[in-house]
Amino acid sequence: MATLRRIAIYLVAAIIGIALGLASAVYFAGLWPGAKPLDFGDVSIDGWNSDFAIGSEAADPYTRARIARHGLLALAKSEAVYFTRTVDDEGERLTEDCRYRLTVGAMPAEWWSITLYDANSMLPMNDDGPLSINANQDAVAVLPDGEVLGQGVQAIIAPERPDSPSLWLSSRNAGTFDLTLRLYVPEDTLLTSPEETLDAPSVQRIDCAPKVSE
Repeated sequence: MATLRRIAIYLVAAIIGIALGLASAVYFAGLWPGAKPLDFGDVSIDGWNSDFAIGSEAADPYTRARIARHGLLALAKSEAVYFTRTVDDEGERLTEDCRYRLTVGAMPAEWWSITLYDANSMLPMNDDGPLSINANQDAVAVLPDGEVLGQGVQAIIAPERPDSPSLWLSSRNAGTFDLTLRLYVPEDTLLTSPEETLDAPSVQRIDCAPKVSE
């Protein structure tokens, strides 16, 4: 009887261990529902998160799985560094129910872009067009038609085009969304001292649509 009890205990322990191992592997590989490719990053600057192992030869199997799962197509760190943001300046989750003002200054890279993705790490299902903005190192913004704007970039993030002429990132049909900042050919100091080098873009909430009472 004691032998059977001992076998049962070993069997239960083995099952629990296997279950925990599989769950942790799925979680750290970014395969857990709602997980983001940079959820486990080692760099966080004013709401923008990055994993500098992405694009590095030191990337572990979990990191490589997250990259493959989310289609990040990461370049080497010397070519591009990636930051993702999911909250506004007040720490609230980004959502299409609200409007935001995105402000970007000079970036420590030769070129940069910010793209809006939905909760599934996909471009929102709309035909508005403006889902990304980009600019050079001195924050001189370039519109999709090639028009060059002045230094310093501000854009409105909203489900509808703003009345005033300005850069616009459409969040229509995005639900809770993320912003991905790509810094192309980053300065060496960004890789060695990111917190001291990056003047992180701000995402200020302007207002939100009133909730409809049920």
